[in-house]
Amino acid sequence: MTRIARCCCQACSVEVVGEPTLNATCHCSSCKRRTGSAFGWSAYFRNEDIKDRQGEFNIYVVKGPPVTRRWFCANCGTTVMWENDDFTPGGQTGFAGGCFADTPLPEPNLSAYDDRRCAWLALPETWTRISPP
Repeated sequence: MTRIARCCCQACSVEVVGEPTLNATCHCSSCKRRTGSAFGWSAYFRNEDIKDRQGEFNIYVVKGPPVTRRWFCANCGTTVMWENDDFTPGGQTGFAGGCFADTPLPEPNLSAYDDRRCAWLALPETWTRISPP
């Protein structure tokens, strides 16, 4: 399957093929700040599954730890994708799950930093929950 992640103004897009290697919500403070929401939705794809990239992206580097490079639209500011030195070994890139609005992803199945999840946020019981030290 081919999916396209697009920013809000649709000036930037990234085309990927296949299914994500990881499809998760994350409740860490970095993801909450990145999205301005209660959690971030992250889908990781192998770098070789990235087939096309269009538009003008800027980069923001989170000094860490861990060091994270976030690419966002130079026009509207939407964070579309990132690489994290601790979490994306083996040549994978993370994408904001909501950026696949026209070609939706399947339901996430993992809740990362679940111990930091907002108390009012209920998730399916079938999801895996992890809380790194």
